[in-house]
Amino acid sequence: MHTLTRRLAAALVLVWLVVTLTFVLVRLAPGDPAAILVPSTATPEDAARLRAELALDAPVVVQYARWMGGLLRGDLGESFAQRRPVTEVLGEALPISLGLGLASLFLTFVVGVAIGTIQAARRRSAIDPVLTVLTTSVYAAPSYWLALTLIAVFTYGATVWGFPAALRLPAFGVRDPAGGIDGFAALIDIVRHAILPVSVLAAVGAAGIARYARSTVADLAGAEWVRTARAKGLASSGVYGRHVLANALPPLVVLLALSLPGVVAGSVFVESVFAWPGMGRVMVLAISSRDYPVVMGATVLYAAMVILANLAADLALPLLDPRRER
Repeated sequence: MHTLTRRLAAALVLVWLVVTLTFVLVRLAPGDPAAILVPSTATPEDAARLRAELALDAPVVVQYARWMGGLLRGDLGESFAQRRPVTEVLGEALPISLGLGLASLFLTFVVGVAIGTIQAARRRSAIDPVLTVLTTSVYAAPSYWLALTLIAVFTYGATVWGFPAALRLPAFGVRDPAGGIDGFAALIDIVRHAILPVSVLAAVGAAGIARYARSTVADLAGAEWVRTARAKGLASSGVYGRHVLANALPPLVVLLALSLPGVVAGSVFVESVFAWPGMGRVMVLAISSRDYPVVMGATVLYAAMVILANLAADLALPLLDPRRER
């Protein structure tokens, strides 16, 4: 219990450091929200009145104290641009990003571990270097470049090259803008719109997981107890499923938690490219319009999710591997 309390306290301190640093950086960034929000015909007096209305005329220390006080009360403030509570703005975007992120994390883990295991099992064949080159190339490629490539192939190219209708995937938005569909057809439409953005996020994450899974599985496959299992006549699938992957699971779970920041960062570009109204796109629009409350609210959510995911993985290790001390 003492260890859990200490780790929770450390996580809270880390979240505080992240949001404090973000607060300072957004205030130091060039650009005045009042000057951006007022009409082009507005006078300097109009801009000054708006600045006072948004409480931007107070010293930065006072602004920080007010914002932290609101955060402790569960109040993230009001969006400068939309004039709505930040909790309402983020509440609309968060489910979309969570769906996108959870689907991509699931595929990241399943596909990455599968590829890494295949490479380790076939490390003396030609398939290993081929998969190594592919995973390294995908891992090094920027998310926005992969997104634009998939759009070029499966949206525009699919039409030009006469691909079947099932392979002509929509590129933008969450659903068909024409509307008029509901029920199961609407669900299929959302899934089709999600294929490309989920594929981009999952491909980058799976490429990173595969590289680590290969080395971990290869090391475990050469262990003495694995050779003993083979000598007893256990099939190769049983050796990898019951012994190797079971022992490789703890470090892979930690790696999955560590890959969450990559999913968060990648979603900013992916949601912008595919016009998904999730947290990433909201963050980009808020930064461009100097919407400080929305930027800070999204930072709190992102920091809390990433840090708590790593904390959960750390606490889960003793359950996955009882040999570790609690």
